[in-house]
Amino acid sequence: MKVIIVKDYEEMSLKAFEVMSEVVKNKPDAVLGLATGSTPIGLYKNMIKDHKENGTSYKQIKTVNLDEYAGLDYSSDQSYVYFMRSNLFDHIDIDLANTNIENGKATDRQKECDRYNALLEVMQQDIQVLGIGSNGHIAFNEPGTPFGSVTHIVDLAESTIKDNSRMFASIDEVPRQAFTMGLKNIMNAKKVLILANGANKAKAVYGLVKGEVTENLPASVLQLHPDCVLVCDEAAASLIK
Repeated sequence: MKVIIVKDYEEMSLKAFEVMSEVVKNKPDAVLGLATGSTPIGLYKNMIKDHKENGTSYKQIKTVNLDEYAGLDYSSDQSYVYFMRSNLFDHIDIDLANTNIENGKATDRQKECDRYNALLEVMQQDIQVLGIGSNGHIAFNEPGTPFGSVTHIVDLAESTIKDNSRMFASIDEVPRQAFTMGLKNIMNAKKVLILANGANKAKAVYGLVKGEVTENLPASVLQLHPDCVLVCDEAAASLIK
């Protein structure tokens, strides 16, 4: 694992963009594995800026997103479809037909998981962006998730519901379940780019980098990935420095 420690969120976002930009420029039809939440927003802003100022094109790019809340569809401003469009897709020249995410409103949830796993079999991520939860989760793979897991429905941990409640009017509105890529799907990516900022992530980052590889801290599986880059700010890196 390559560890890059920077001063703050802005530097983390810029360094993450440099990693992403290299993939996009070297392979204009790359498959980008994307993430939601506050952590990658700065990365996406840099991608938009580069597209507008330098003309970097995403016309041939395909994307696969990590996860989606169960029960929400694109009409909800809290859905991850909405998030991706408002924070990235609406501001670059990507073809929305080339963007993929689990269908939060699917009536047959297992069938939807099977569909997404089949898609990932033929769309290996050239790069997968990740954040890390304060409990060490990646995507919505909570502690105890098997390393061999593929796309599945998960009951969200209370700590995750609390972390995500800042995006909702109240904690009661946060869905209690989500679709998520499994750890095996994530590990299948050719390159992994994981981002962490803030002191509340320091313990999880320590486990990611220096802890035991254990299903009790899902992110620790990334120690086994052949090409994983961690970009974190000084606060998140405080226990590994």
